[in-house]
Amino acid sequence: MLNLNAFLVGLLFGLGLIISGMTDPSKVIGFLDLAGAWDPSLAFVMGGAILVGAGAFTLAKKRQRSLLGAPMQLSSATKLDSRLLLGSLVFGIGWGISGFCPGPAVVSAAAGQPKAWIFVASMLAGMALYSVIEQRGK
Repeated sequence: MLNLNAFLVGLLFGLGLIISGMTDPSKVIGFLDLAGAWDPSLAFVMGGAILVGAGAFTLAKKRQRSLLGAPMQLSSATKLDSRLLLGSLVFGIGWGISGFCPGPAVVSAAAGQPKAWIFVASMLAGMALYSVIEQRGK
């Protein structure tokens, strides 16, 4: 039952990404092009997501278990460090170059977009490289 619920929530999230235009790299790049032909429509998508997320996290902090009974696992990190800042920078550069971030890229790849497959493969390779580097550093 837990897997079915996770699938349905993921499906709903994916549909939201498609409807909002987050799976269209040209729309995302248009949003990021502040000095050119800026498309502000995704600002409403992000604003809505921030409002929903803020409310959800406020409620989640008060709970010990999720609505489906799993233990609540929220990050307690509050420090801005070089790893977070560098990771954010790499994420932003990748998003700006490709027009994809991880969630919409997976949805686009599932829809058969070749550029999304390249992005997802590159993302997985980067994750594997990071894992190797982290293991060597321990």
